[in-house]
Amino acid sequence: MSEAISQSCPEVKKKIEKELERRKSSIKPINERVANLRKESVETEVKVSSERARLITEFYKSEIPKGKSIPVQRALAFKYLLEHCSLPIEEGQLIVGLRGTGVKEVPTYPEICVHSMEDLEILNSRQNMPYKVDEETRELYKNEIIPFWKGRAMRDMIFETLPQEWIDAYEAGIWTEFMEQRSPGHTAGGGRIFRMGVLDIKEEIKKKMGELDPSDPEYYEKMEELKAMDIVAEAILIYAKRYAEKLEKMAEEEKDPKRKKELKQMAEICKRVPAHAPRTFWEALQHYWFVHVGVTYETNPWDSFNPGRIDQHLYPFYKRDLEEGRLTREKAKELLQCFWLKFNNQPAVPKVGVTAEESFTYNDFSKLNLGGLKKDGSDGVNELSYLILEVLSEMRTLQPNTAVLISNKNPDRFLIEALKVVGPGFGEPPFFNFDGVIVKMLRQGKTLEDARTSGVSGCVETGAFGKEAYILTGYFNLPKILEITLNNGIDPRTGKKIGIETGDPRNFKSFEELWNAFVKQVNHFLDIKMKGNDIIETLYAKYLPVPFMSLWIEDCVKNAKDYNGGGTRYNTQYIQVVGLGTIADSLAAIKYHVFDKKTFVMEELLNALKNNWKGYEMMREILRNPEKTPKFGNDDEYVDEIAKKVVDTVVDLIEAYPPSPVRKASKRAYFLPTTVHVYFGKVTGATPDGRDAGFPVSEGISPVQGMDRKGIAAVFRSVAKCDWDKTGGALLNQKLTPDLFDNEENIKKLAQLIRTFFRLGGHHVQFNVISAELLREAQKRPQEFQDLMVRVAGYSDYFVNLPKGLQDEIIARTEHKKV
Repeated sequence: MSEAISQSCPEVKKKIEKELERRKSSIKPINERVANLRKESVETEVKVSSERARLITEFYKSEIPKGKSIPVQRALAFKYLLEHCSLPIEEGQLIVGLRGTGVKEVPTYPEICVHSMEDLEILNSRQNMPYKVDEETRELYKNEIIPFWKGRAMRDMIFETLPQEWIDAYEAGIWTEFMEQRSPGHTAGGGRIFRMGVLDIKEEIKKKMGELDPSDPEYYEKMEELKAMDIVAEAILIYAKRYAEKLEKMAEEEKDPKRKKELKQMAEICKRVPAHAPRTFWEALQHYWFVHVGVTYETNPWDSFNPGRIDQHLYPFYKRDLEEGRLTREKAKELLQCFWLKFNNQPAVPKVGVTAEESFTYNDFSKLNLGGLKKDGSDGVNELSYLILEVLSEMRTLQPNTAVLISNKNPDRFLIEALKVVGPGFGEPPFFNFDGVIVKMLRQGKTLEDARTSGVSGCVETGAFGKEAYILTGYFNLPKILEITLNNGIDPRTGKKIGIETGDPRNFKSFEELWNAFVKQVNHFLDIKMKGNDIIETLYAKYLPVPFMSLWIEDCVKNAKDYNGGGTRYNTQYIQVVGLGTIADSLAAIKYHVFDKKTFVMEELLNALKNNWKGYEMMREILRNPEKTPKFGNDDEYVDEIAKKVVDTVVDLIEAYPPSPVRKASKRAYFLPTTVHVYFGKVTGATPDGRDAGFPVSEGISPVQGMDRKGIAAVFRSVAKCDWDKTGGALLNQKLTPDLFDNEENIKKLAQLIRTFFRLGGHHVQFNVISAELLREAQKRPQEFQDLMVRVAGYSDYFVNLPKGLQDEIIARTEHKKV
């Protein structure tokens, strides 16, 4: 890597070398075993595994599902998979189970999305984030998978069922659809997983079957769902038994006495869990992992399942094992590091088209939560919280993701130690206002106890862990809707009329007229999107139940209803709003220059936008200059008030819709982008804030790239003026110069700044600690920087794997040099 920076000037070269050394020296697996496992996990190429597609197709072609109800069909399919799937065991691993045929060998789900031959070629050959597809897989798809599933897959059913107005808006880039290639399931595990074994749940099911009333109009549906749950419960026991038998056989053949003993112990653990509730720390990790593999092999829901408040769940096992002499802190760390790599060995399922654009990453978004409060409202930080921070600091892998939950009751030490983990620059962990999470949950009707055991999953999304189906439906492009408004319902990119006529903006006499027109267009598109959401929810509830995941989310067994059918204690449906900075700055620019200062007339501005500033370069410079045009993120009341108005209005519009028809889910809003801000930028023309056509819109609730000029405190003050307690979460990215973390005093100042931001009402902040110089060097010579990790949105990723547009957007973010 030193050759890669040899051409830089001496000062820059020295700075980059210091950054790289800081990153490299932070990676410290506990021993040779974990180092070897990490090397395999990090360096193995991602490829498509055809096994699941072959097995699921074999099952549905057979006589087994004939005449069975859909829930029972799905359950028997799951059982067939777990009876016949491969049982890979990584050399030296202490935790077994893998969704797929080997490390980073990713299964596909043709019943949800059947990839075409063209899709497979794109996955195999694309420069960024490829999934290698061998010839055997291509032949299988050509001859078996595509002919059987084409027209039957959920994706096909969705697009055949949705109205044309929905399709038109989708194709225009007004929104994306989360469930066209992935299934619902944005949830996390709760205490139920760690306190119950599968045999306990089977007893619950049996009892519930006996309680059903034949006079209940839903008796048949409930009984079939319970039958399905019982079948999948039996299936995971078969899977664990298969592993136990394999481990025993391996132990017999093993020559190394130490490994032989480990294999025997692992076999005994697999005989114990998940059949019974775990008793020890090691059993708890293996027990959870069997559940995780089951959930991700059933449908791999979006976002991937996770253990939720992991330090809370594992601490009783950890404490008891230490006290009784079964465990040392060092052995616990080794087990956690092995557990860590299990997540990294399971990349996200292959995505193509718009779905790849909105989430272009191998990251599957399993998020481990640390800190926060206990169920009784006391400080939730414990010794294990710090140990897991150490594991995060020393492993530095793409997955799993983490979340540090900060409450006023948590000690400063916890926040400071977490910030020290951020310092080397890998982008983890992000920070969340847990007291604000509780407020959000209470506002939505959760009990106080359920609110205190809630957390964040995916990127920044709050939910009642283990008790809620909070399903994301797609991203919503506010800047594009302003573009439609300024063209009276026409999409200038295609010439199609996809909006409603809200008037020629040249005739608007006041900003209020423009604002009202914009709100009408937002409402119009929300009407269409909400109808589509309800259609898709109905399709998944009917055709793709998930009985295995339903075992683990509270009240599904009790209600005899599937997770996808409204069985969970709480049900929510979310839209993810994108481009707050761009829309706030654009509306502020129009208000300031057209209506207040009358610097330009609307006709001039519209012509400039139409021509992408060609011939209007001076106007663009004025609009882009924070000294001449108010910009969000600089503690400027003029534009901050507009941002607040946007948030309040959009949230009110979304929450005004009635509950969904099947799950009775309330309608809510998140503000986050993943990578969709790049795609939305591609389909959105020039915007009044001075943005060029095709450039990414702002991400999350962050200021427009490079427009926050007055420091991180000013950004925090701008953001905190919006009422984030009304939302389910909002993502804020900030970039810091690496030198800040050389000084202990700076870390303490940053900790206090975060505390202040959260007291003001901020929901989340995460930091990219990296210089623009290093990123530019990586762009020039990507082969030399394969392991350079950065914060993208609600996750971290390898910089050189990102598409060029996203790389440029990250470089363009303001780099704050002081706190």
